[in-house]
Amino acid sequence: MTVAGIALLPVLANSQATGSVNDKRPNVVFIIADDLGQGDLSCYGQKKFQTPNIDRLALNGMRFTQFYAGATVSAPSRCNLMTGLHTGHAAIRGNKEAQPEGQQPLPAGTRTIFSMFKEAGYTTGAFGKWGLGYPGSEGAPENQGVDEFFGYNCQRLAHNYYPAYLWHNNQKVELPENDNGAYGVYSQDLIQEYTLRFIEDNREKPFFLFVPCILPHAELLVPEDSIFDKFRGLYPETPFAGVDEGPNFRIGGYCSQKEPKATFAAMIYRLDVYVGQIVEKLKALGLYENTMIIFTSDNGPHMEGGADPDFFNSNGIYRGYKRDLYEGGIRVPMIAAWHNRITPGTESDLVCAFWDMMPTFSEITGTKETGDGLSIMPTLTGKGIQQQHPHLYFEFQEQGGKQAVRKGNWKLIHLGVQRQSVYELYNLAADPSEVHNVIDMYPEITKELKSIMAKEHTDNPLWPLYGSN
Repeated sequence: MTVAGIALLPVLANSQATGSVNDKRPNVVFIIADDLGQGDLSCYGQKKFQTPNIDRLALNGMRFTQFYAGATVSAPSRCNLMTGLHTGHAAIRGNKEAQPEGQQPLPAGTRTIFSMFKEAGYTTGAFGKWGLGYPGSEGAPENQGVDEFFGYNCQRLAHNYYPAYLWHNNQKVELPENDNGAYGVYSQDLIQEYTLRFIEDNREKPFFLFVPCILPHAELLVPEDSIFDKFRGLYPETPFAGVDEGPNFRIGGYCSQKEPKATFAAMIYRLDVYVGQIVEKLKALGLYENTMIIFTSDNGPHMEGGADPDFFNSNGIYRGYKRDLYEGGIRVPMIAAWHNRITPGTESDLVCAFWDMMPTFSEITGTKETGDGLSIMPTLTGKGIQQQHPHLYFEFQEQGGKQAVRKGNWKLIHLGVQRQSVYELYNLAADPSEVHNVIDMYPEITKELKSIMAKEHTDNPLWPLYGSN
């Protein structure tokens, strides 16, 4: 593969009833990058490389500056997005492996964005990384409302870009071109072909297209056409020694990389090209003007596989990385574009999160959803009154357990929940980089935010109990 609103609801409901070929309900395309920091896009301040297609999407839509992923790692973040529930309520709260392949499944009957769109008569597709249920489980894509899936079921196997196979629905697609360590088929290129084909095949009917791209997650590896004469030699390099043979080769271990910085930049370049191809396909088929496009990331930047987020300023001014509940681990880019619905070139500082997507999309499907989210459609379209979150809540299972609450400009972080139990308080307006812990100065605010932590966490027998004091 060569890289090269609210006012509509009555109309939408009428179109839904007819189900005709001329159905004008809007399509929705949701693109989610893997471990992309807010500072990894030039429209958010990246200086060492450019992302022109994503920047163009921002110029034609709205750029959010206070948008949060669902969690600080992949599986729970996707679960929050899919179900409209934050990590204190969601069924998936961490990256829990299932052997031999896959992760802890979403329970049968889970209400998801996919089931919501399907009930409204939409065709649904997911292309990329799943991570919400091992093959054949109740959480597998075909059992969670996805009409067509192509990509990696298992997020551990998605560490590697030249796999032995991918999944098309519940069928394994072997890739013999990658046998014996060969570099024959770059997985994300093939996934992109299926993504574009889905748009082509469903151009006559409304669709919801979920694109959980695996770039730029480590391992750091990209075909030569993305790196040659573009990024090679531009940055000081420290080679990374990874897994190039043995039991973890191409089943989770990250490969060695002599040029990790150039490769990282090239991977984001390739991601940017993929986004541009999706937009151009929509335009070529006359679908662009009737399609809402959202681009975001599942959590903050990673440090694995030779990645150097500090060199690229991947988290911008924010402290922390993937697996942190500091802003750098959970505040992510979000761009939304929708012709004649979202004003081009606009910016929003609305505090919102992954669990707001389900109620937002319910404005399109005409359904009523309950959960932890609020529709952000009034902000997107400029119509109606935007409700505000009283607070946001996050928790994370690893590293002794972590919690965070943001209320207004105040943010309380609870570290070592299961061990030493340390609290930190920050004022994000005065200290967005979370450098100055002011917990000793504001005991009443600390007490209030601790109370919110206790209220928002609910016990789940599948996941370790968090201290809620």
